[in-house]
Amino acid sequence: MDWFPLFNSLRIALIATVIVFFLGIFAAHFVARLPRVLKGILDVILTLPLVLPPTVVGYLLLRLLGPKRPIGMLVSAWFDWKLTMTWQSAVIATAVVIFPLLYRTARGAFESFDETLADAARTLGKSNTYIFWRIRIPCCRQGILAGSVLAFARALGEYGATSMIAGYTPGRTATISTTVYQLWRTNDDALAFRWVLVNLGISFVVLLLMNLLARKQRQGTSRRA
Repeated sequence: MDWFPLFNSLRIALIATVIVFFLGIFAAHFVARLPRVLKGILDVILTLPLVLPPTVVGYLLLRLLGPKRPIGMLVSAWFDWKLTMTWQSAVIATAVVIFPLLYRTARGAFESFDETLADAARTLGKSNTYIFWRIRIPCCRQGILAGSVLAFARALGEYGATSMIAGYTPGRTATISTTVYQLWRTNDDALAFRWVLVNLGISFVVLLLMNLLARKQRQGTSRRA
């Protein structure tokens, strides 16, 4: 049994989750402070990948990053990198798909933050950077961590967008999801079922961790109350 799809899936999911962790936090913090109308417009744009079919997201990425498209041609000419049919392109597609999950969770955590804590810190001469990293983020950490775990779980199961932009190449771009599909197409049900069990096991552990984080958050809220 070739374990590359597991390694590649974990690699893609971890890198994509780290990327959206920072992008999602900063986007959520920025949007949460905007006026209502502008917040609504940006929220729709940033959440759009959550409601679009993953294949549509993959198609749009191909239109943007394909080798004959302006962005793809520029990156290829300047850096000699391909933005499609590589495992790195799967990271891009996965990050786009999972971004709304972390963004919306982080935004909800920031909007529930008690701003009097930030005001008190400002009266003590603390900078906005200090307040963000040492006060706001620690107070919102449970929501952010829950969003990160959910995004990672979604990244592990991503198929539609990654199959469009990265394809399926054994030993290069194969993931658990694309491997299951290819094995099913070739009537290798026994091996496909093994990979399904692997995916189920990982998903169970991730969701268990998410439930533990949620339970810890409820306990912390009840103690503060």
